[in-house]
Amino acid sequence: MDKSGPMISQGAGSVRLSLADAARVLGVPSLVAALLLAAATTVAAQTPEQIEIFRNLPPEQQRQVLSQIGQTSVAETGTSKPVELPAISESRLTVDEYTALLAGKEQRFRAGDTLILSIEARQPEQGAASSDPGAVRAAADMRARVLAGNPYRLDSTGVLQIPGAPPIPLAGLTAAQSGARLNTEPALSAFKLEVAALPVEPELKPFGYDVFRNVPTTFAPATDIPVPADYVLGPGDTMEVLLIGEKGGRYTLTVGRDGVVDFPELGPIAVAGMRFPAAKDLLEGRVTEQMIGLRASVSMGPLRSIQVFVLGEAERPGSYTVSGLSTVTNALLASGGVKPIGSLRDIQVKRDGQVVAHIDLYDLLLNGDTGDDVRLLPGDVIFIPPIGTTVAIAGEVQRPAIYEVLERTPVSQLLYLTGGLTPLADPRTARLNRVDDRRNRTILDIDLTTAQGRGTLLQSGDIVRIQPIRNSLEGAVQLDGHVYRTRAEQFRPGMRLTALLQSLDEVRPLADLHYVLVRRETGPDRRVSVVSADLAAAFANPVSEANIALQARDRVHVFDLATSRDEVVRPIIDDLRRQSLRGEPAQVVGVGGHVKVPGRYPLEAGMTVGDLIRAGGGLDQASYGAEAELTRYEVVDGERRQTDLIEVDLDRLLAGDATADLALRPFDYLVIKEMPLWGEQESVTLAGEVRFPGTYPIRRGETLRSVVDRAGGLTDLAFVEGSAFTRRELKAREQRQISALVERLQRELASLSLQQAQSTEVATTSQALAVGQALLAELKQTEAAGRLVIDLDAAMRSAPGAPGEIVMKDGDFLAVPRRTQEVTVIGEVQNPTSHLHQVGLLRDDYIASSGGTTQRADERRTYIVRANGRVLAGSESRWFGRGGSKEIRPGDTIVVPVDVEQVRPLTLWGSVTQILYNIAVAVAAVNSF
Repeated sequence: MDKSGPMISQGAGSVRLSLADAARVLGVPSLVAALLLAAATTVAAQTPEQIEIFRNLPPEQQRQVLSQIGQTSVAETGTSKPVELPAISESRLTVDEYTALLAGKEQRFRAGDTLILSIEARQPEQGAASSDPGAVRAAADMRARVLAGNPYRLDSTGVLQIPGAPPIPLAGLTAAQSGARLNTEPALSAFKLEVAALPVEPELKPFGYDVFRNVPTTFAPATDIPVPADYVLGPGDTMEVLLIGEKGGRYTLTVGRDGVVDFPELGPIAVAGMRFPAAKDLLEGRVTEQMIGLRASVSMGPLRSIQVFVLGEAERPGSYTVSGLSTVTNALLASGGVKPIGSLRDIQVKRDGQVVAHIDLYDLLLNGDTGDDVRLLPGDVIFIPPIGTTVAIAGEVQRPAIYEVLERTPVSQLLYLTGGLTPLADPRTARLNRVDDRRNRTILDIDLTTAQGRGTLLQSGDIVRIQPIRNSLEGAVQLDGHVYRTRAEQFRPGMRLTALLQSLDEVRPLADLHYVLVRRETGPDRRVSVVSADLAAAFANPVSEANIALQARDRVHVFDLATSRDEVVRPIIDDLRRQSLRGEPAQVVGVGGHVKVPGRYPLEAGMTVGDLIRAGGGLDQASYGAEAELTRYEVVDGERRQTDLIEVDLDRLLAGDATADLALRPFDYLVIKEMPLWGEQESVTLAGEVRFPGTYPIRRGETLRSVVDRAGGLTDLAFVEGSAFTRRELKAREQRQISALVERLQRELASLSLQQAQSTEVATTSQALAVGQALLAELKQTEAAGRLVIDLDAAMRSAPGAPGEIVMKDGDFLAVPRRTQEVTVIGEVQNPTSHLHQVGLLRDDYIASSGGTTQRADERRTYIVRANGRVLAGSESRWFGRGGSKEIRPGDTIVVPVDVEQVRPLTLWGSVTQILYNIAVAVAAVNSF
C-alpha cells in the first residue's frame, strides 16, 4: 500500500485534490457516492430492499421479524454333505489392524470410512481481548456448516472434505490422531474438533445374485470346444466327413428336418436323436462296408441353434435362441439372471412336461461344481420358482449375507455357506433372533462349540449374529502415547516399568519423563485406579520405588509436553466419577495457574502436592516459586460442603522438605501463582518525524516522553500538532461500538421496511431504505482506528510525575507527520478539496473556496477535526475529543455533514455519518506513514 499520501500541486492560494485522491486519503467518497445515488433514485418497489435488509439481520432478529408479519415350520435338509463346524479361517485384516486390535486400540481410518465431527469454538485465553462480534458470527456460521455435514465419509484416497477448509488426509490415523490433525489446520484454528468413528455395518444382501450383475445383454457360448460325447444330433447340425483312399474327398453333411443326412453314393442315413459317437461309428462303418478302398473320418461342423424358454423369476423371462452346447447357466446369463425374489437353490429344467433336473446354484458358487449344470435340448423350459426359506447371518463371519437354505438346515450348515468364522469371532455367544409362533421376536443364545448349538435348526426369517470377542487383553500390559512403538507385551510376574520401556531411546523427543500414567484395573469388579511414575528417576535408579511394579491389564501412557492431556485423562476421570459412592468421593484433583499442563488429574494413593505439580508437567517459567494456594473442599457431618484455603510453601517443597509436601484429598485444587510483574515483553512503535523510528521495548510504567527521547527526539520538520496516537484497547472498544451501531441500524431498517407497506409516503420511505442500505454496507466495512487525542508538545514538556504524562501500553503507535500547510474540506460541499492555510481565513472562507455547500448540507452542524484528532463542533461527538479554539490551523479538516432532517425515518443517520467521516480522517492520518 502506498502510504506516502497524494501528490499536491500548488495553485494560486489553493491545493486542489481530485475525488480519486480524496478517496485514497480519506476513505469516504464511496459512502458519499452511495448517498448521492440513493438521493437521486426513487425506489418504488419495496421487495428488494426488504429482502436485503432481512438477510443482513442476525438469525434472532430474523425470527422476530417473521413472527411480526405472520408467517415357521421346522426345516428339513436333504444334503448328504458332512455337517461340521467350519474351522476358523485366516484373518482378512492387515497386520497393522490385527496388531492394533490385539493391543486393545481403536482401528485406523481407511478410504470410505464414516466419521462424526464435533466442533466447539475455542475459549479466549485469560486476559485476551474480547472477540470481534463479526468474527463471532462467522465462527458460529462455520460451526453450523461443519455440524450440518455430519456424518462425513472419507473419499477413495482417505481424504476428508470439510466446508471452509482444504482437503485433509486422515487415512492411517486413529480417531484421536485425526482430531489432533484437524486441530492443527490453520483454517480451523478458532475451533476445537473431535473425531468419532461411526461403526457403519454394511447392509446384508442376498447371497449369490451379484454373479448376474453387469452381464452382457446377449450371450454367445464358445463354439470352438470339442463336442462332448453325450451330444445328441438334431436338425441343423452339420457333420464333416473326410474320405481317405484312392478316391478321397471331403463332404459337409447337414441333418435335415427329417433327421437324416444325404450322403453321396450311400444315400440317406438317419442320425437325428443319436449321440455323436454313435452317429460317427455309423457313418464310418457304412463307408468301410459300401465304399471299397476307402475309409472315413467324421467330426462335427457348426452346431445347430436351439430354442429354450427361461420363465419364472428371471430378470428378462422369455424365449431364447442359444447354441446347441448351451447349459442352464448359459441360458440364465442370457436372460439377465435371477431376480432377488427368485430361488437359486431349486432351478428346474422341464422337458416334455416333466422335470428332468434340479439345479442348486450354491454348488456352483461355493464349490465350483458344474455337475448339475445340464445341457439343454430344443424346447427345454428353465423355470425359476420363488425363493424359499431365507435366514440372515451377520457379525464375525466371512460372508455376512441373507442365505436361502433347504429344509431342516442346522446352524452349522449355514456357517459352512458363509465360509466360516473370522479370527475375532466368539463362537460361545452367538445370538439367534426369531419370530415365534405368536409372531413375537425372541432371542436364543447358541453355543457353537457344542453339538447341540451347531445342530440348532433354522426357520425362515431367522437372524443369526456372531458376536466378536471382548476387546480386552488378558495377561498383558499395554504401552502407548509419545513413544516410537506402541504395543502390548506379555505380563511376567515381577515385571517393572523399565522392563516394558527398556530404554529412554524408545520415547519420542519432548516426552514428559517425569509423569507416566498407568491405568489399572483391580479386583473381581475391575475397579479403576491410577498410579504414576517418574520415568527419569526409574532409569536413574532401577531398584528404587520410582521403578513401579506393573500388573496384568495395566495400560501405560507416556505424555508429551506440547499437547493437552485431556484426551487420555478425561476418560479415566469419568471412570473414577462413575464408580464413586456416597462417602467415597471421586478420586480427582486439579492444578491450575502456571504449570505447563493445567487440568484435572486422577488422585493416586499417597499423592502429594509435588506429585500433582509433576502431573501438570512441572512449573512454567512464569511461576511464583515462593508459595502456592491449595483449595480444599470437605463435607462436614454429611450436611454441608466447606472450603478451606491452605498456603503451600513452594520454596521448602522444591528444596526437598517432605514436611512441606502436603498430602492431597479428593477435589483438592492447587493454584500456582504468577511471578509479580511477569509478562511478555511490551513494545511500542514510533514512526514519522523522529530521529530513529522503529519498535521499542518498554518498561512497566514508561512514559511517551521517555520513549521519544530514546528514539533521539523529534526532527526539525516534525508537525507536533498533527501527531496521531493509536492504542489497541481503544480500537477494540470502538469496534464493539461500531458493531452495536450496525445491529441498531439493522433493526431500524427492518422496522422501516415493515412500515413501508402501510405508509402513504412510499417514495420517501424507499429513498430512506436505499440510503440506509448504503450506510449499513459502509458501516460493516468500517474498521475502527483506535486513535487517542494527545497534546504531544505538552507531553514532551511535562515534568516527570506530572498529571499530563502519557503512560505507554503494549502496542501503542505514535506517528509524527512532517509539517503541513493545507486545510481539507470534505462532506457536502461542491468540490471536496484541500487548500493552502492562510492566516486570518475562517471556516466559512475555506468552505466557500470549495464551491460552497450542497443542498443536502447541514451547515449548523459543520465541525472541525484538528490535526491531532480533536473535534470542534456545536454538537460535539462522543467518539472523539472535545473543546479547543475554533481558529483554522494547518492540518485541520472541515467536515460538512448531511442534513439528517431530509431522511427523517432514519434516526441514526447523523450518528452513522459523523462516525464514518471521523474514522476516515483518523485512518488517513495513521495510514499516511
